[in-house]
Amino acid sequence: MSDFLKHECGVAAIRLLKPLSYFQDKYGSTLWAFNKLLILMEKQHNRGQDGAGIGCVKLNMPLGQPYLFRTRDASKDALTTIFNGQIKKLNKKIRRGQVNLKDAEDIKNNFDYGGEILMGHLRYGTSGLFDEGSCHPYLRRTNWPTRTLMVLGNFNMTNTPELNQRMIERGQHPVFGTDTQTVLEEIGYHLDEAHTDLYRALRDSGMPGPEIPHAISSQLNIQEIIHNSAQRWDGGYAIMGAIGNGDYFCLRDPHGIRPCHYLITDEFIAVASERVPLMTVFEVESEQVYELPPANMLSIKADGTHAITEFTTPLKPTPCSFEKIYFSRGNDPIVYRERKALGAALTPQIVDSLEDRFDKSAITYIPNTAETAYYGLLEGLRVYRRKRVHAQLLEALRNGTLDEKMLDSAILKRWPRGEKIAHKDIKMRTFITQEKSRAQLVSHVYDLTYGAVGPEDVLVAIDDSIVRGTTLKKSILRILGRTNPRKIVVASTAPQIRYPDCYGIDMSELGNFIAFQAAVSLIKQHGKGRLLEEVFQACKAELAKPREERRNCVKAIYNGLTDAEISREITRLVTPHDAPCPVEVIFQTIENLHASIEGPCGDWYFTGDYPTPGGYTTVNVAYMRWFEGKGGRAYDLPL
Repeated sequence: MSDFLKHECGVAAIRLLKPLSYFQDKYGSTLWAFNKLLILMEKQHNRGQDGAGIGCVKLNMPLGQPYLFRTRDASKDALTTIFNGQIKKLNKKIRRGQVNLKDAEDIKNNFDYGGEILMGHLRYGTSGLFDEGSCHPYLRRTNWPTRTLMVLGNFNMTNTPELNQRMIERGQHPVFGTDTQTVLEEIGYHLDEAHTDLYRALRDSGMPGPEIPHAISSQLNIQEIIHNSAQRWDGGYAIMGAIGNGDYFCLRDPHGIRPCHYLITDEFIAVASERVPLMTVFEVESEQVYELPPANMLSIKADGTHAITEFTTPLKPTPCSFEKIYFSRGNDPIVYRERKALGAALTPQIVDSLEDRFDKSAITYIPNTAETAYYGLLEGLRVYRRKRVHAQLLEALRNGTLDEKMLDSAILKRWPRGEKIAHKDIKMRTFITQEKSRAQLVSHVYDLTYGAVGPEDVLVAIDDSIVRGTTLKKSILRILGRTNPRKIVVASTAPQIRYPDCYGIDMSELGNFIAFQAAVSLIKQHGKGRLLEEVFQACKAELAKPREERRNCVKAIYNGLTDAEISREITRLVTPHDAPCPVEVIFQTIENLHASIEGPCGDWYFTGDYPTPGGYTTVNVAYMRWFEGKGGRAYDLPL
């Protein structure tokens, strides 16, 4: 993805089912879980650059001793800062003779993260503030362990203002800013309700006060608390949390928009956003790692008993297709196959663009995350070429025209050629939000292979997706143009992105999308500018309806325009005025996207068909704000 996007966060958790001494005896380290959490988070570092946080809950701590801990950091190297900081604190105690590293009780009593429940979060923020206070986990402290709550997640709620209003109507005082705070307070409210009911019943039964906390802990029904909390949530989410008594939960939204995987052994239970980190860190096969089903939650009681149950009604599965296109690590066996398939699916369009002149073409990829799709495209082109050669040979044999000249010129030399044209300098970081500064740096992030492309060659560069087109116009095409090809073809493995996302990806402002800009440009060229006002009025009227009845009025912008027309206009818009050669931009088709991805596939940013009512609210509000010349994320704003 050459365009810079902040996207889905990463989550990780380890729940030990054996005491710390077990891991010291078997694995030689009382810090086994702490070290595993670090690696599990590091293997998902692709999911977070804005900050990180970790939390810990210790089971059965004596009265008067702390049992819940949290550390967050929003610095450049947050993950390293957090874990190194904790190890430095521990080493200082070891040097002073206060802690014996091989003594499990010593570690549990004197090291903040020497507990049985460890959780971590990697932040890619799409809303709220960008400082340490906005990093997960979020914490709700009380002097009752069974009311103390810690929550983190990879999610975005589309109806946060509505959820905050619900709390106000109860008499609460919500702190506006992030939907994370809203989720924390909603779960906390129902936890308080359940806790109060249990406390009064146990107290009235005559149970002595010191025995009540343990009884509440054993009787707390996590499934019911989450069921009550999630009734009005609208969004994509993978949320996990822990209660101070040691109960743990992890849940996934009813459509399965956000990813979540788990591993269960007799020693521990581990959870992560992605499958491969669990496989790598714990050295298990893919068959041992399961995907948490939509609308399900994994709950673990303080005594270690665990279950996977539905907390709400499962709905049509629509997992985010950008996980497959770009976000998830490409070494997942399923993701790897799907990305190759996405590349291969572009073959017919690339063949047409090359006019079957494989001998005068060079195939490459940019950025590095498109490499797997590049291999798929090369394979697709070679399969196509083999079929052509097979047909030519059969024809030549039938006609008696097969000779050495034909073999050399028509068959043996005309094969697709792969080249490594752009090399990303990993020492140069481009996580810069200011567009002007970013554009200046991108041209230096990539080094070119000079001399690999001839002046008669068509240079084909495969990209994951094209969202805004800004980086393509200001940097990428200029970089590729320095190789002096006859023509540049940029092929996106994703279809045209036409509608905003509201479930966790930073793609919410409609006017930023190059596909939308192209459609508006064509509408004006066709003398139909009045349509823009009509769509605005339709969106406004739509928002007066109950949220469950709303539809996507922005689809009217694209009605009557073909994919090919929009692609040609995108090409015109992104081509620099001083481009050294012609440019062509090609996009994946919706049909090929679904054919390439195994199982259900969420495609609302391409089709405008949202899985939740909040999506239809978001797209209509996003258009209205564009029409009125306003910015901001539509799902953050009260109607």
